[in-house]
Amino acid sequence: MAAKGLPGLRGTDHIGLTVPNLDEAADFFENVLGFEPFYEHGPFGSEDEDWMQDMLNVHPRAVIRRVRHYRCGFNTNIELFEYEAPDQRREMPRNSDWGGHHIALYVDDFDAAMQHLREHDVRLMPGGGGPEIEEGPEAGLRSCYFLTPWGMQMELISYPRGKGYERDTERRLWDPRSASVVT
Repeated sequence: MAAKGLPGLRGTDHIGLTVPNLDEAADFFENVLGFEPFYEHGPFGSEDEDWMQDMLNVHPRAVIRRVRHYRCGFNTNIELFEYEAPDQRREMPRNSDWGGHHIALYVDDFDAAMQHLREHDVRLMPGGGGPEIEEGPEAGLRSCYFLTPWGMQMELISYPRGKGYERDTERRLWDPRSASVVT
């Protein structure tokens, strides 16, 4: 019987995000969230060839002004892009839109993280930050969505004693509580 899925899959290397202003995003990711910057490169583009379209499925005259790479705590890396393109859409998708997304950041101390975001005037969704979920597969979890300065959705989550689904199976989702630093 053949194995299912990608041969040799190990996990997520990075998440790429296009931001309207790399300096503003860098300030937020570094100074509010605490992501560790690693390197920056760019620009990339072509005035007469279609490799941007062929390689990245963007307008052939799109230009990546800058790209900056970050490490997020003990796991996935984040790659921030600043693009310019003739057909660029500038509205942030909501979670309910096709292509909608969010990044959830696990924190050890949910209340301290919420207070930190408040102190930095980060817009928190008013329905979040309440008590932990008491029933179902996500019992034990607390969460709150928040918006970056440019309107991208992110989420804080914490489940220091695990999640409810763990009572019903030996299988486990990846768990940031057991992650360790790789230097």
